[in-house]
Amino acid sequence: MSQPLIIGTRGSALALCQAHMIKEELEAALPDLEIRLKKIKTTGDKITDVPLARVGGKGLFVKEIEEALFRNEIGLAVHSMKDVPTFLPEGLHLAAITRREDPRDVMISRNGKHLLDLPRGARIGTSSLRRQSQIKHLRPDFEIIPLRGNLDTRIKKLGREGLDAIVLAAAGLRRLGLEDRITEYLDPEICLPAIGQGALGLECRVADGQVNPMLAGFNHPATSRCVRAERALLKRLEGGCQVPIAAYAQIRDEERLVLEGLVASVDGTRLIRDGTAGDPEQPEALGLELAERLLAQGADDILKEIYQ
Repeated sequence: MSQPLIIGTRGSALALCQAHMIKEELEAALPDLEIRLKKIKTTGDKITDVPLARVGGKGLFVKEIEEALFRNEIGLAVHSMKDVPTFLPEGLHLAAITRREDPRDVMISRNGKHLLDLPRGARIGTSSLRRQSQIKHLRPDFEIIPLRGNLDTRIKKLGREGLDAIVLAAAGLRRLGLEDRITEYLDPEICLPAIGQGALGLECRVADGQVNPMLAGFNHPATSRCVRAERALLKRLEGGCQVPIAAYAQIRDEERLVLEGLVASVDGTRLIRDGTAGDPEQPEALGLELAERLLAQGADDILKEIYQ
């Protein structure tokens, strides 16, 4: 490849860390290839004073990066899979989904207390309706405080804004070497993760004959199957990353894909959760099957209310 490979990424510390991870692996495999990073500000990065659920729309953290792919300003985009819409623009595709980091949510509390030990009326910071709905379902007495900003900013707000705890993704903290700040890993039984949480998606042009072959070794088959099942569920429910929909798939004994999913009201008073298992070679079919079961149990009514 005579031209340097330009990797597009958001400019946050976590996004840059993730892009550097991919850059370093590519450099190790292709030492003669010049690789540069290009920081791109997305809509989600520009709007920091409004909860993302109120902004609306899909692809808040990927749209501008995809536009740079179309303009040939970059050859590869590195995304957090939980930010990637289920419908990709024609001409672009996910060439690889990387091995998943810990997909769980975690809590950082001001006084070292675990979630169930926090006092009545505790103030919990989170930017996610998915987390909010599950935490309120578990502890209706908690007060949920909208929390935006990068990881460092959110951690600082824990003390500065009088919060008792904040809830974040384990993957980001671990990648940035901040796992020592974690008070508690939240079991998926308590807080089911976001679709694709912990995995990275490598997006490029479908017709790019140079970049696509470079990425073949980055795809982690087990993670890819799990994330595809989760995304199929999300696609059928027509949800975005800011809606209280959660799903988590695991491959067990190398022969069964186990998928759990839920849809909840924002206040947590209604929560529909179910699971299924089947052939890991048919992840999309399992995702669709579970989505239909959730809809049959009333998820459609909850989602209509949220969208209205």
